[in-house]
Amino acid sequence: MIEKEKTTLNKIIEDRLIFFVEILIVFFGAFFLIFIANVIISSLINETSVFYGPLYYLSKAIVIFISIPLFLLLASSILQNQTKEKRTTTKVNPSLGHLRLYKISLKNLKFQVLYGILLLFLLFIPLDFFTYLFIPQMIKYQADSLSSEPTGIYFTQSYGIFLISAIIIHISVALIEESIARGLIAKRGSEYFNKMSAVIISSLYFGMGHLVYFFFNPISASYSIWFSIIWFMQAFFIGIVLSLFIIKKKWIFPLIFAHALNNIISAHTIWNYMQGNGFFMNTIFLYIPLLIISLILLIWQFSNIKTSLISGINDLISYFQPDTKLIESNKEMIFRILFDVIIGLMVFGIGLLVL
Repeated sequence: MIEKEKTTLNKIIEDRLIFFVEILIVFFGAFFLIFIANVIISSLINETSVFYGPLYYLSKAIVIFISIPLFLLLASSILQNQTKEKRTTTKVNPSLGHLRLYKISLKNLKFQVLYGILLLFLLFIPLDFFTYLFIPQMIKYQADSLSSEPTGIYFTQSYGIFLISAIIIHISVALIEESIARGLIAKRGSEYFNKMSAVIISSLYFGMGHLVYFFFNPISASYSIWFSIIWFMQAFFIGIVLSLFIIKKKWIFPLIFAHALNNIISAHTIWNYMQGNGFFMNTIFLYIPLLIISLILLIWQFSNIKTSLISGINDLISYFQPDTKLIESNKEMIFRILFDVIIGLMVFGIGLLVL
């Protein structure tokens, strides 16, 4: 039994390190292509131009969409000895498996749209609303942080320019973040080890991506670190829900759909704030109508939502339960959780290349 426990701990380490190497290859490949795209855009357009932000994110989204399957193919070739040992639970080529996440058919289109709407109105919008309601300074923090960057110039423009820019930028951002955090890290991680470890690693990466604003944006120096921590907690919670969804459904469109629309709505909140309209005006004309829709959807889909919620909670609880087959099962659980956190931070560390 002791030998079995040792084998289990070794497998926890080996599977996650091989996964990390695969992510490392993908991120370095994507970074190289993103660097080339940035050089081209910077040579054509000045950073002070209103066109810079939309073109920057659009080009980055295209590069990420191409890079992940391309370098997954390269990684699987480099790590082919490990795949022969069947360390992953899938027999499908990882590159092809990733591309299948984007597949939309006439048969499942309405379901993918429905799931996207439910995620938008039952997860994103209530979370943003209550954060802004109880911590109204978050709007100012986000406005100052985002508008201070060259890609955030569109917040200071007229509504027409802002709207076009917001649509292009936030569809691109949603594609980038969902492709990496859920399509690559969560989905691919679940093929190497248990799904909740993949969920936690992916959510930690996604949350840290929002926390990093505090350390890299000079504006944050005038704010308490708690603003960034709240932003991290929001992203981490959203990451858990979305990661569980993609592992179960293997659809990425609903996540991109909900994420993009929510970011566009949040951008409107920030733009309105910068026009001198406080949270009260945003509440009356923007969030109250959206929350009414959220309530209607909650009542309509209550039984399905309850089932999904119970399933998700059970999955989360199971993550913190030891393997009773082992003698020192608590040791295995603690080691697994700590190593997942370490891998999550390592993935985020190299993920800075593509942020």
